[in-house]
Amino acid sequence: MARMKFLCDADRCIECNACVTACKNENEVPWGINRRRVVTLNDGKPGERSISMACMHCTDAPCAAVCPVNCFYTTADAVVLHSKDLCIGCGYCFYACPFGAPQYPKVGNFGSRGKMDKCTYCAGDRNRMAAKRNTRSTAPTGSLKANCRSAPRCARPSRSLPATAR
Repeated sequence: MARMKFLCDADRCIECNACVTACKNENEVPWGINRRRVVTLNDGKPGERSISMACMHCTDAPCAAVCPVNCFYTTADAVVLHSKDLCIGCGYCFYACPFGAPQYPKVGNFGSRGKMDKCTYCAGDRNRMAAKRNTRSTAPTGSLKANCRSAPRCARPSRSLPATAR
């Protein structure tokens, strides 16, 4: 089974947040929630790098393991999704995810905040490939690529990452 991923070249990312904006626009993400974010490592120090992050669609997703109502499921493309109809907004997935992918509106306590939201890898989008293309093509330096690891037809980075970024 192919694992769907977004790949970010830390040497090319300039922290412009164009990928964040494109994702919000393509998916009509509500205010206060970011399915994608840019993280800076070693901020203000030599070797500073920025990287665009979203849900990693883990093989054994920790968010799914702690969900008391089992609202997470995996598609045939190995994309980890969740059912907003089943979600009770408890926040367990938020605390279990090492990447901070599950997001809640920034008001109120868990449960009263509403349903969790996270990257869907544009699954279910009526034009999935166009949505992914818009998210990755907005990076002016070409730092973001959509990829599936085991399928040769998927987009591959145009150059390999340096050893320091691996």
